[in-house]
This record gives sequence, structure tokens and C-alpha cells, in this order.
Amino acid sequence: MNKMDKKLKISILSGGPSSEHAVSLNSGKEVFANLDRNYYEPKLIIIDKSGEWPLAPEDLREKTNIAFLAAHGQYGEDGTIQSELDLLNIPYTGSAAEASALGMNKYFSGLLFKRSGLEIPRTLLFSKSEWRHDLVGIIKKIIWHFPAPWIIKPNRGGSSIGVGVSARSEQLAINIADLFLVVDEILVQPFIKGREITCGVLDHGTASSAYPLAPLEIVVPEDKAFDDYYSKYSEVGGSLALAPARMSNFLFEGIRQAAVKAHQAIGARGMSRTDMIVGNDGKIYVLEINTIPGFTRTSLLPKSAGAHGIEFSELLDRIIKSVVNK
Repeated sequence: MNKMDKKLKISILSGGPSSEHAVSLNSGKEVFANLDRNYYEPKLIIIDKSGEWPLAPEDLREKTNIAFLAAHGQYGEDGTIQSELDLLNIPYTGSAAEASALGMNKYFSGLLFKRSGLEIPRTLLFSKSEWRHDLVGIIKKIIWHFPAPWIIKPNRGGSSIGVGVSARSEQLAINIADLFLVVDEILVQPFIKGREITCGVLDHGTASSAYPLAPLEIVVPEDKAFDDYYSKYSEVGGSLALAPARMSNFLFEGIRQAAVKAHQAIGARGMSRTDMIVGNDGKIYVLEINTIPGFTRTSLLPKSAGAHGIEFSELLDRIIKSVVNK
């Protein structure tokens, strides 16, 4: 970014009422620490767990040029805060409200991925009311559609919170019942054995201008079936992100193309990070897209950018430029 006569006022919104509150706080702090003071005047705004702002949202309009969204999960990433900022006519980083809502809904975004020609796991969607009325029928339906082990996850949410693997029907029933205590919709999929991959995408303000970063391979601890919440955020004994991923050029480019297609399928803007599995069958399965990836010290989008030759402060700069250019 060229030197500005007047610095942009950036309000970094973090925290919020989702289960990813703590991660959001860390992301906000890292964004605040790494924004280039030559170009920006950053202010960190923490939304508490009840969704209360430290100032009236309408007062933000007079204090900021651009809102940098670092609030993950529901409220921050599902289109809610984006809709509020739209009403206030405050520009913000990342996807618009509709694309954010689509990205948060794993089932509907998966349908869009499939329509775009991407491979996705076979998926069953169940509601809490279905479970209450016919739990035996649901278990039978899952067993009939695909063999064990099964992976169970919330339809909305991130950071692998609530995700579990079941190897037996009895365990499956218990895991589903436990998950329905905290969410209203769940997905059940076959557990795909293979390599966990993630790939970041940036753009210049429109989905059509999207370009991929370097894919990363996630190597989980031996005692873990997948990259769960603990593995993601533990600095000791957690997952390792190999940057860039070790693979053939053909597979490397296939993953990059899949990440861009996923970004464009939901109409994402500015940034995204798509999680995938390269199955033992050689297929690239798209699992989900994150429209506000983490910005913590262990987060994968900064690592994906770093492997592409983009330092953290430049990454933030590019994300902000995508708002200025749109």
C-alpha cells in the first residue's frame, strides 16, 4: 500500500457470544499488534460473551474507516455482525452477510461446492426435533448409508468444537445425543482416511479476483483421529502444519484450484480458508470453508500466506486493501 497522507482508522472487532470467544480475542490482539502503524490507526474493540459492545455500534461509524472482523463463529462469522455493519454503512473486512451465512452452514455450502464440481463427503443432516421423534430410525439410517467409523459435527460452528468420531452404533447414539444438548442441527459423514489439508485464498475485493495461497498439510498427534480443538490451539503436543504441503505438483495445484472454487462458490470476499481431506482413494474432498479464519500465532491462514511469501503485516494489508478496492 502506498504511503497515505492520512492513516486509515481500523476498528478491530473481536470476542462475541460464540463458543470461539477466546480464539477471537487472541485473533484480535494479533491483528492489533501487527497492523502497520505507518498506514493505520488501529483500535481493539472487544464484544463480550453476551454480545454487548463497549460502545454503541452506531458510534463506531464516527470512529472508524474500516472494521476488521476478527470475531469467529456464530454472530461474528455467520452474517449477523455483517448485517449490523451494513445497516450502519460501515465497510468491513471479509465476506458480506449472505456469503458469511452460507459459509457457516456446512450443509448448504457443501451443496454449493458439489454444484461447482468439487468432491464432498456423503452427508446426512439431522435436526434436534427429528432426533427426539425417531432416534432409532436416525441411527438405522446412518448405518444403512455408510459404514463405521462416522464423524459427527455441528452444522454451524468452527474450530472443530463439538466434532467427534464414533466407531460403534452405541457410541454414535451417545455422541449425537450429547451434541444435541448444545446445537439444533448436526451432520453425520463417513470418516475419510487420508491427509488433512487446508488452503488459504485472498482476493482484490471480488470473488472473481481470488487467488490461492500455499496449501498446508495438518499432521495430527498419533493419539488423535483428526485435528480437534485441542490439537489446533495447543502450543505443546498439538498438530503440526507443514508449510507448504509435501505432495506432487499435480495434487498441489488441484488443492489450490479447489480452494478458489470453494471461495467463489459461496461468493466469499477478501479472504477464506478451505479445509480438505486428500483421501486414500486419491480424491480431494472439500470439508468446509472459513470466511473469517483465525489470526492467532498458531492460525493456519497466516501460515498459508507465509509459505506463499506473504508476511503477517502484509497479509493484513492485503485484506484491508480488498475492502478499499471493492
